[in-house]
Amino acid sequence: MWLQTRMFLLLAALFGILYGVLAGLGAWSGTGTAYTYIILAFVFLGIQYLIGPTIVRWTMKVRWVSEAEAPELHRMVSELAQDAGIPKPRVGVSRISIPNAFAFGRTRGSGHVCVTEGILRLLSRDELRAVLGHEIAHIKHRDMAIITLISAIPLIMYWIAWTTMLGGMGGRRQGGGYAVLIGLGAFALYFITNLLVLYGSRIREYYADLGSVRLGNQPSHLATALYKLVNGSARQRGSQDLKRVEGVRAFFVNDPARAWNEIRDLAQVDRDRNGIIDTGELMALRQQEVRLSSSAKLGELFTTHPNMLKRVKHLSSLLDQV
Repeated sequence: MWLQTRMFLLLAALFGILYGVLAGLGAWSGTGTAYTYIILAFVFLGIQYLIGPTIVRWTMKVRWVSEAEAPELHRMVSELAQDAGIPKPRVGVSRISIPNAFAFGRTRGSGHVCVTEGILRLLSRDELRAVLGHEIAHIKHRDMAIITLISAIPLIMYWIAWTTMLGGMGGRRQGGGYAVLIGLGAFALYFITNLLVLYGSRIREYYADLGSVRLGNQPSHLATALYKLVNGSARQRGSQDLKRVEGVRAFFVNDPARAWNEIRDLAQVDRDRNGIIDTGELMALRQQEVRLSSSAKLGELFTTHPNMLKRVKHLSSLLDQV
């Protein structure tokens, strides 16, 4: 409930900002042309929404696999989709070594779930199923559509900032000084709304973790999978594959670019140093207060994924839901 409440408040804040800015611009300029920004933004994002799956598929070097080629992978995806009440997504394997998984698509009926070659060599069956459950939950929650929708708002703020700074929206007629002030305000709102969209993305990651548990996966299996993905991604530091996926990291289960900084945090949870975060270790973490450094808190503000220690702490709170 708290995840849904946070998302509702976030949406209300973002669209409240958007409405206030557009209404204010319309009144200031004496025209209704301010609303053309929202039209242009959604046209632009509509195009992105349509071609996005093709871009992701090309960037990630996805190869669709048949049931004969990957029977166990298809079986898990099929079972999870059935439990989630959505059509079975198309299944693919990404030919990159970074261990990870991702989902994309426009609707529940056109979803795609893909795993990398690296993750298939790293995780156990239960751990892989927990990760796939996370991706199925993204599709069930329509996260791709939601994030695309709210991403329009920073884009609108950016356009307003530039056009007013350049004398648009009646700026020359009513004084360039006012246009500059409005432009600077729009730039500030662009920065704020961008942070809010990133916050929304982090909420969706927590929600997808919860969705995986509700699909019958143990929190410890997902926690261990994340732990292994962090370690596996850290070993890819500086690789060509990591550079290749720079623009699509938001689709992944975890952000591989942050893996090197997350190893130490998760190693503290793995008390017996066996490479697994079991139920007992999650229970111990559940009783502790997670304290992040100021730099870690600041860094999280600018990312699409939650701080990994906080995320595993959240998984520990889900032990009662299994």
